Amino acid sequence: MKVDLPFRRAFRHAAAARARSESIFLKCVTDTGAFGFGESLPRSYVTGESRDGAFSLLQNSILPRLVEMEFGSMEEVRAFLTACDGKAPSQWVAPQLPQTAAWCAVDLALLDAFGRAFRQPVQLEEKNSQCDARYSGVVSADVGWKFLKSLLKLKLYGIRDVKLKAGGRDVITSARKARRVMGKKCALRVDANRAWDISESLENIAALERLGIRCVEQPLDANDLDGLAMLARETQSEIIADESFCDHESLMKLSRRRACSGVNVRISKCGGLMAAAQRCAEAARAGLTVQVGCHVGESSLLSAAQLILIASHPAKYLEGCYGGHLLRDDPARPCLQLGHGGRAPRMPEGFGLGVRVDEKRLRRYASQCVRIEGKGGAYGVDGKIDFIVHGSDDRW
Repeated sequence: MKVDLPFRRAFRHAAAARARSESIFLKCVTDTGAFGFGESLPRSYVTGESRDGAFSLLQNSILPRLVEMEFGSMEEVRAFLTACDGKAPSQWVAPQLPQTAAWCAVDLALLDAFGRAFRQPVQLEEKNSQCDARYSGVVSADVGWKFLKSLLKLKLYGIRDVKLKAGGRDVITSARKARRVMGKKCALRVDANRAWDISESLENIAALERLGIRCVEQPLDANDLDGLAMLARETQSEIIADESFCDHESLMKLSRRRACSGVNVRISKCGGLMAAAQRCAEAARAGLTVQVGCHVGESSLLSAAQLILIASHPAKYLEGCYGGHLLRDDPARPCLQLGHGGRAPRMPEGFGLGVRVDEKRLRRYASQCVRIEGKGGAYGVDGKIDFIVHGSDDRW
């Protein structure tokens, strides 16, 4: 489905402004009738995939091949997804074609459906307890009273780690206001979303450092690795790569060029939970800071996957689990949202990803539903898989 979950308020940054999630949801049904859901949020400025393009890739190239597959155990599902590493098999889709957002929906749907079919919760092999994990607050690129109101809400909620979206505003003036409101003990970061050039970056980073802000995310164009390497070398701040990174190849390129201090691992852009776990491990081995982030508008389905990820892979910065803080109607239950002080919600208990998606509620925001069936019909009674792709777009 192309689903538009409504926000409580619009969210803005330098690359986009939106008041709805602009998601894709995918339902996977096994031959036994067990089913699960996947979710992704394609962003053209992040992975090069439009939502229409990802939807078409799933419908025409990926899902017709998947319905012919069988899995005899959860280990087989995990092994398949690990080998895919965030992309469809190369015989199905050319590896150079942008596809990680589309594959994320497949990854999560398979894990959720077969976790339920085999009556197992989705887990990663590594175990590093993060029961004391604290989430950051993220402030939209608003101005005036809206900006101050967002800061005051975060302060009253006990948030002590805040990222400011730069947008088109005067970021230094906004950073000064944020420092006055949040206090000296608050850890502030800035996300430029590719909005600056080299001279602006050097000027802004120097001014931010004087305010005690020493972490800047994606200041330059995603392809300007020389510029990013210069900033990482010449400034005292952490340079976090986001739009410059989504898969193994881009991570290795950043690492070899020393073009960043850390990377933002988002499950949706990295090709699903299994690939995101591999990126976290690779980044840690390369000595890079790991930030586990999210796309604005993720439901509690993706939040559940994120909780599984951070339970195994520690991260310096965490963003996500907004639930009802941002979404007017979260279709997954339980609703997973950060608590006071940024406290992580409790890991949901149950098979698969541990949350239930209310399909009736989901359909309220979807205007198209495409069904890809196995040879056995509605439930693939010959052992195959069915997929239902939900979505909404006025042009369909």
